[in-house]
Amino acid sequence: MYYPDVFKGTWMDGLMNEMFGYPCNLEKDKKIPENLGRMTADVKEFDDRYELDLELPGYKKEEVKVELEEGYLKISAEHSAAKEETSEGKYIRKERHTGKLQRNFYVGSGIRADGIKAKFEDGVLALTVNKQPDEEKKEMITIE
Repeated sequence: MYYPDVFKGTWMDGLMNEMFGYPCNLEKDKKIPENLGRMTADVKEFDDRYELDLELPGYKKEEVKVELEEGYLKISAEHSAAKEETSEGKYIRKERHTGKLQRNFYVGSGIRADGIKAKFEDGVLALTVNKQPDEEKKEMITIE
């Protein structure tokens, strides 16, 4: 069932948002943020390592997976909105991101999983990838 936007807009704005997703009722000259629904990354290269910082706001460490396969560092995050039962009132709109994000970075053939350190804190995944050529295989990376 479609409900009007409680805080602003018209019944039609609420209907369009429900049918086509947020935000169909953008005010004139306002833009959708470019990073909406993406994991943004900062990558630095040093002589002996790479450092990557990926922003994953709203994700928990358990929802993030990092693996190394054929020279590619594959980072994915997935979560779904949990149903919250309440005895008082009823929701007429809940806006939560559900889905899966994934980014791949080529770090070079021969990089080993034991040369990769991963830390997840305050919605930021920090990776340090040591440049150590060695044999190629698929390995999982533990996140601290």
